[in-house]
Amino acid sequence: MKITELLTKDTIKLDVHSTTKNDVITELVTVLDRSGKLTDKVAFEKAVLAREEQSTTGIGEGIAIPHAKTSAVKTPAIAFGRSKSGIDYQSLDGAVSHLFFMIAASEGANNTHLEALARLSSLLMKEEVRKKLLEANSEDAILAIIDQYDQADEDEEVVVATKGKILAVTACPTGIAHTYMAADALKEKAKDLQISIKVETNGSGGVKNLLTQAEIDEATAIIVAADKQVDMERFKGKHVIEVPVADGIRRPQELLERAVKQDAPVYKGSGEKRNDDKEQSGGRRGFYKHLMNGVSNMLPFVVGGGILIAISFMFGINAANPDHESYNRFAEALNTIGGGNAFGLMIPVLAGFIAMSIADRPGLAPGMVGGFMAAQGGAGFLGGLIAGFLAGYIVVFLKKMLAGMPESLEGIKPVLLYPLLGIFSVGMIMFFVVNQPASALNTAISNLLSGLGTGNLVLLGIILGGMMAIDMGGPINKAAFTFGIAMIDAGNFAPHAAVMAGGMVPPLGIALATSIFRSKFTKRERDAGITCYIMGASFITEGAIPFAASDPVRVIPSVITGSVIAGGLAMFFGNGLRAPHGGAFVIPFVEGNPVLYLVAILIGAIVTALMLGFWKKTISE
Repeated sequence: MKITELLTKDTIKLDVHSTTKNDVITELVTVLDRSGKLTDKVAFEKAVLAREEQSTTGIGEGIAIPHAKTSAVKTPAIAFGRSKSGIDYQSLDGAVSHLFFMIAASEGANNTHLEALARLSSLLMKEEVRKKLLEANSEDAILAIIDQYDQADEDEEVVVATKGKILAVTACPTGIAHTYMAADALKEKAKDLQISIKVETNGSGGVKNLLTQAEIDEATAIIVAADKQVDMERFKGKHVIEVPVADGIRRPQELLERAVKQDAPVYKGSGEKRNDDKEQSGGRRGFYKHLMNGVSNMLPFVVGGGILIAISFMFGINAANPDHESYNRFAEALNTIGGGNAFGLMIPVLAGFIAMSIADRPGLAPGMVGGFMAAQGGAGFLGGLIAGFLAGYIVVFLKKMLAGMPESLEGIKPVLLYPLLGIFSVGMIMFFVVNQPASALNTAISNLLSGLGTGNLVLLGIILGGMMAIDMGGPINKAAFTFGIAMIDAGNFAPHAAVMAGGMVPPLGIALATSIFRSKFTKRERDAGITCYIMGASFITEGAIPFAASDPVRVIPSVITGSVIAGGLAMFFGNGLRAPHGGAFVIPFVEGNPVLYLVAILIGAIVTALMLGFWKKTISE
């Protein structure tokens, strides 16, 4: 497939009017939407902004490639925009951006589409292409330039030269732009330096140019420019440079020269990141990274199970109990699937994926077994956290302890030694050391919360509600949500009532503001406000992010204030929530008075709306 089958005249805008990063994203999203490429404009823009939060797609040299792969895309497409004056896109080189290619990839995009998108990323690395695109005076001229340089990739991408034998791996979270740009930057610079290189790309279409074991054995060094996990165990014993994928684009010469000199630590095969590699980003390692890996993999079980539990409540709070007069067989099935099974897997999955984040695949089995023991032994959420970290670091220790074994026995480590010794060690520690104290601590926390007076409960609700709104889906929001789930698991349902109330307010308050104070918002914002009603009612706090990103000074304090009030009132009214998700759907089933719980949410949303309405200035479109 040619690039010009994805980039067409109706998705080209030669002169963008935007002056800020967020505005140019919105402008190009609108271009794609008007050309019929999207099914959900708001959802696609949200996905693009979420990608920007991971790292800027302003790659330097005057180029920005905002992109997302999402079901909100009807047909894979590319939008092109150009700003002669330039826009501050927070690019890697600090310079303004002039050329903008927005890539819209659908969830079901086939390899043909993805390869065309990859070729676009590659040709933009050529200075002559960028210069011609800046000088083109029509849509047809833009398409002609792209066609001129659009050439299919060869199956094998090996640059043969005289210096060293360097291998590289590139990967980014979405795998449709940075992955290939880093690969091409390394290959082009390797040609200039007469360095032999082969680059493996881990893109959306899968792994291309897979490095063979023979090539790895012969390599002088390996460059891993990646923002997601790649298979590292194969590089054991080799000099490995680990950097973010952006460094592969911006600093290819430095990386190649370091590789030739073997200026990098030898990879030990433990699966851990290097403390002594000054290039490594701190955000990709440590306690928080491992915890969030467990929480993110646990959430589907929490959400799916929680909503099934909430649906069972429609037949009556006690309808799942065979001994109660309101018993309903279907309600029992829903409760068993959601509570007994999905929720039953929650803590083992949490622990297993924490351990896997620390120790790679060998950590998964000991982590899940430890998590299951915590769940069955009454240690609950806290025990699951301990089990995850315990299993991860025990397996790391086992890897180091067994590193001196003969090479002929390497094959039995992952299938026999790591699971056997890991499960045994974690299981014994959980059984004899962790479960009983953790269970007692859980009980103590539950009793403490149950014994808190109204004033202290309100303060706890205020804190949890505010945490849900501070970063709207970020680490602080997830910390509050995780605490609420832990309390549900411990049998205390009040904290999560404050959590959900605080999480629903930001999008609901913004939606109300766009309806009441219409002159303070653009037409695009008013349209997005309608979607915020749905997101708020569904307990999707992230619906507020586009508004916060465009006007943080006014929006963030407003939503925090509303969420603080909602969380505090939920506690004051004595509400509790058994289902961890569901939004408006589960309000009728909250403990205490459901009407007062709804009032708490509405008061918080109204306060947010009023603050925004009085704070924002009237605009003219």
